[in-house]
Amino acid sequence: MYKNKILAILFTLLVSTYGNLLAESGALRPDHPDQYVVVKGDTLWDISGRFLTDPWRWPNIWYANPQVENPHLIYPGDVLKLVYIDGQPRIMVERSKTVKLSPQGRITPLDRAIPTIPLDAIAPFLTKPEIVDEETLNTAPYIVGNMGEHLATAKDDKVYARRIKDSEIGKGFTIVRRGEKYVDPKTKEILGYEATYVGESVLRANGDPASLIISDSNREALSGDLLLPSSDTTYDANFFPRAPENKVEGQILSVMDGVSQVGLYNVVVINLGKKDGMEHGHVLDIYEKGKTITDHYSGKRDKVTLPDERAGVLMVFRTFDRLSYALIMYAERNMHVLDVVRTPVY
Repeated sequence: MYKNKILAILFTLLVSTYGNLLAESGALRPDHPDQYVVVKGDTLWDISGRFLTDPWRWPNIWYANPQVENPHLIYPGDVLKLVYIDGQPRIMVERSKTVKLSPQGRITPLDRAIPTIPLDAIAPFLTKPEIVDEETLNTAPYIVGNMGEHLATAKDDKVYARRIKDSEIGKGFTIVRRGEKYVDPKTKEILGYEATYVGESVLRANGDPASLIISDSNREALSGDLLLPSSDTTYDANFFPRAPENKVEGQILSVMDGVSQVGLYNVVVINLGKKDGMEHGHVLDIYEKGKTITDHYSGKRDKVTLPDERAGVLMVFRTFDRLSYALIMYAERNMHVLDVVRTPVY
């Protein structure tokens, strides 16, 4: 309840601050509908795209009608209407009956409410994998072998690990494998390492080595795989899209799942994190880096770098100290690793 009140205050502030900017900038689509009935499978981003040229700016015209319980959570069957209040466009909700809310799940929004973005695209990345620093990887416990001396192990197999200090029997450890190294393109500084998710294990006996049972497996565990304390952190999947308060600029470092090109609903890693002020829900524009060409007509064959051109939009959904995971929400041209990301401008 407290969280809903905070959201309501934030929406009210955004509406009062940006309403006039929206009207002046003509952010409403010329072919926008006057109303829309929400259906199962919709996302708030997609619905907003029916009304606005930049869907993430939907809080700018949201009208928090007080007669509707939790108007910032939208449900199938709700009717969204475009109205004008004091000459400014607003979207309001008509709800025929009170909707009872259910407790929030680990990675799902409140029961039956439509999500802001397609959750199936980001669900595997909300809790796993992790991005960790080099010291964490170098000091983490590691699997040294398994019962039966198999090359690889799976669920219910016993493994042995070193560097586990005396811990409570039954304590969980996440099995990870050292993955991609993320290096800042400009400073060449190492920003973190991908800790690729392998599975889960449970401590059965302390010692050197300690004994563990693999309780869940996403792939075969190998000797040398690392153990990190299992986390029961929950992640809120009801995102509040907004631009960062400050101007930031970074780059796309990687595309997840081995994809070579960046496209709609791809998950990417950017070199901006909590230390840069990144929060989940932050929206950034993506710019295709301008090519350097030769001017054959200057008489000097000068090298000219063309300006960066906006290529798409991403939304940050999980942050680490110096890196973040983000989902590509809009693509208007080809995008690539090392393309620039920036705070949107009005």
